[in-house]
Amino acid sequence: MTSQTAPVETGYPWPIATTRLDNGLRVVVSEDRNNPVVCVNLWYDVGSRHEPEGQTGFAHLFEHLMFEGSVNVPKNEHMRSVQGNGGSLNATTNPDRTNYFETMPSEHLELALWLEADRMGGLVPALTQETLDNQREVVKNERRQRYENVPYGDAWLRLLPLLYPPGHPYHHSTIGSMEDLNAAALETFQAFHASYYAPNNAVLTVVGDASPDEVFALAGKYFGGLEPVSSIPPAPHGHLSGPAAAPARETVTGPVPAPRIYLSHRTHPFGTAGYDAITVLATVIGSGRGSRLYQRLADGKRIAQPDYVGAYGVDLAHAPAPLIITATAKDGVDASTLEEGLTEVLDGLAAEPVTEAELERAKALLTTSWWRQMSTVGGRADTLGRYATQFGDPAAAGYRLPGWQAVTSDDINDALLTLRPESRVTLTYLPGEQS
Repeated sequence: MTSQTAPVETGYPWPIATTRLDNGLRVVVSEDRNNPVVCVNLWYDVGSRHEPEGQTGFAHLFEHLMFEGSVNVPKNEHMRSVQGNGGSLNATTNPDRTNYFETMPSEHLELALWLEADRMGGLVPALTQETLDNQREVVKNERRQRYENVPYGDAWLRLLPLLYPPGHPYHHSTIGSMEDLNAAALETFQAFHASYYAPNNAVLTVVGDASPDEVFALAGKYFGGLEPVSSIPPAPHGHLSGPAAAPARETVTGPVPAPRIYLSHRTHPFGTAGYDAITVLATVIGSGRGSRLYQRLADGKRIAQPDYVGAYGVDLAHAPAPLIITATAKDGVDASTLEEGLTEVLDGLAAEPVTEAELERAKALLTTSWWRQMSTVGGRADTLGRYATQFGDPAAAGYRLPGWQAVTSDDINDALLTLRPESRVTLTYLPGEQS
């Protein structure tokens, strides 16, 4: 069954058409004839939050394995086929999902869909022990390069277990445990793919120079014969009652150039009105030269490096998502002075409420960021795929910008209730010998 929507009044001015194949694959199309390009974006509803105990890092490893060949596409040929026809491609994993995407000249739409369908249905028969072992080593090297051998690189790995209790699906990061990756046999990885990489656990989004009828026909041709999975394992229970009941703190001493502080709180799930208020508040606190952190700590007290102050939410949809506030000390400033300045800004919001001018500035920055994201077919495809996957309706994307614009001072005051010191996570980095 096909449906058509055009939610112009909500902030998404492009048409949206949807259908669902008999095997459960949801297909979303947003036609845009301005340029002869298309983006094919496939969201799988599997991320690190779905990983069973003992299988951490599997979703991210499959981000690599999905480029290593399938039944009809030899190793490395997926990438060569896209790039050789003028396209670009990539994939990402986060706690909530994994996505794969190509932006191609529209004349190669059929090629992109065939490639994605072949690795959805044909990866497991082509997966060998050699390929698995090779990509495990690639992931280990990625962990070293991105997390272990970079100053402050493991902050996210440390914040997650401080924010979420053991057993919670957000307790571990997408990079996972090297012990889990090393211990698992080939058959375990094959079973993981067979459980989650199925048409009824995916959303295929195409944005650009293609009509809905064309995309629906090609999707049926290449994906329609893939078998659905009868029982997809649900993600572990992730509900929490909001802010943590007690503060948590960790101090890391290591090869970093200056002290750095991260303050973090669990707030509201992404997609809720409460999280919209947190997003606006984070912009007030830490985005740009007009933010409170910059004005008070970098420009005022001059205790923080101007390029290393910020505040941002992490868009997690299935539990209270974190707000992170961070600053790096200037030369000669110690960690305690920096933390005192950060907490003064954060806790001072109650006594010195956000002004209307700050609200308007934050909303203007978010509006610019939203339209920058939506100005490309890739950005639009990813956004529609997200809302279709996480909220069941791609057109719900149109409510995000109006949601930010509707935030009031009262909403900000409500948001501050989740940022009390008694629920705060503090992560401190100190220069020195590795602890």
